[in-house]
Amino acid sequence: MINVLFSGNEKVFDGVLTCVLSILKRTDTKEPFRFYVYTMDATRVKPEYTPISDSLIEFLDGIVKEYNAENSMVKVDVTELYEKEFAHCPNEQAYCSPYTLLRLFADIVPDMPDKLLYLDVDILFNRDIRLLYDIDITEYEYAAARDHYGKYLLNPNYINAGVLLFNMKKIRETGLLEKSRKLIKEKKLVFADQSAVYRSTTKKKMLPQRFNDQKFLHKHTVVRHFSKRLFYLPYPHTDNIKQWRVSDIHRIFGYYVFDDILYEYIYLKNKYERESKGD
Repeated sequence: MINVLFSGNEKVFDGVLTCVLSILKRTDTKEPFRFYVYTMDATRVKPEYTPISDSLIEFLDGIVKEYNAENSMVKVDVTELYEKEFAHCPNEQAYCSPYTLLRLFADIVPDMPDKLLYLDVDILFNRDIRLLYDIDITEYEYAAARDHYGKYLLNPNYINAGVLLFNMKKIRETGLLEKSRKLIKEKKLVFADQSAVYRSTTKKKMLPQRFNDQKFLHKHTVVRHFSKRLFYLPYPHTDNIKQWRVSDIHRIFGYYVFDDILYEYIYLKNKYERESKGD
């Protein structure tokens, strides 16, 4: 079983769907996938912070089962955990939504597997997921690649937490996520959960940039992460171009290698919207 974890609310549909399609289309394996989605009701923080719906999960589950009947999409509501651990904490209004904090519950959510690949939803796989998932992390808490900007601005080994290959057995031994949660509750951190994980690490395996490429796409790139980045032309500015902005992927990045994924995404999204309206 290949175990993958996402987190978010109703708005992660586009990201989860495109990422999952990229995994299924770029991986040739008979081994089944189990995709977990941690979600919560955080309308206390913002009215739009509603949990991902059962109908969306059911739709996604149907899609992954078309590739392998043993594949599954599992919704895990962690509202109670969040309110107990992080309600009104210094990082609840961090640079990104509080849903990024949910990955820090992976050691206390029941029945989670010993090996777990956490992924941000703004990610597409360019090559087989097993190139990443099969990496031996027996002696490490997790494996991660360097953050493209953080490795220059903060520390040469500062990680990007958008792709984390967790060794849950080791993490439970060292208390990595427990220590991370403690930091989140006690101190305002610039990059919230990412900084908390980095500061709490006992032993990590550093991965080549091709496993979390936040700026470029090469033939050897395994994971293309569409995070916010700096553009120099036509003038210096930042933009946050996500993979579901298909026209921008073509126009700005000049990427066409993902078209089989993105066109199926468009078809499936339209199909879900039609079915939701009862057409």
